[in-house]
Amino acid sequence: MAGHSKWKQIKHYKAATDAKRGAQFTKLIREITMAAKLSGGDPDHNPRLRTAIDAAKAKSMPKENIERAIKKGTGELEGVHYTEVTYEGYGPGGVAILISALSDNPTRTVAEIRHRLTRLGGNLGPPNSVSYLFDRKGQIYIDGTKYEEDSVLEIALDGGAEDFKAEDNQYVVTTDPHGLHTVEDALKKARIEIVESEVTFIPRARGSRRRAEGLGQFRHGRRANVQCVMPHPSSYWGSTPAPRSQATE
Repeated sequence: MAGHSKWKQIKHYKAATDAKRGAQFTKLIREITMAAKLSGGDPDHNPRLRTAIDAAKAKSMPKENIERAIKKGTGELEGVHYTEVTYEGYGPGGVAILISALSDNPTRTVAEIRHRLTRLGGNLGPPNSVSYLFDRKGQIYIDGTKYEEDSVLEIALDGGAEDFKAEDNQYVVTTDPHGLHTVEDALKKARIEIVESEVTFIPRARGSRRRAEGLGQFRHGRRANVQCVMPHPSSYWGSTPAPRSQATE
């Protein structure tokens, strides 16, 4: 019985791992397709596509999957047509959030997000209600256990980085969104391995996370078409600014 139970545990773990990997691949493929659709299929002349391809390679996505996603974006292969959408609103405890999504059905996506936020005590806001609380930046993540902090800091800043932080066991390098690859190249030239990089929205202020407990349920419960959810920490204090007259996974 013990052997049978162990086999069931292994089988369950493998199924969960495969499901998580499949969701990651779906998200990455959509980003590659959208990037190719907007600015062409050449990563040397399309920074967003280059970032998406690097992210896919970091997750060990097969080369043929990447190439197929690019061709669907450029129209060389028939595929699903995605639309890029951004929603703004408030999560549990009044946390201001940006929600970035790639959707083949925006009407369905906004209904799903509204439903999930409402269940958690939040709500969608109008355009520009919270986006002014965030800045669009490039971010590079490096394993902090492999390199000396001062060395990485110096290389990153010399390469054009705007900010550098050591968080737990990783270094986070912040760049101008258009200068992400310049800083990446400087780090790679110094033989510093990059775990992951992205262009995303980051909050302008920091605060306590004690009121954001329910946001984890939204993060883990969303479908793969939601690319990222970006909470604004300053609102965790309960001082969320009132929506302006106008409004990510």
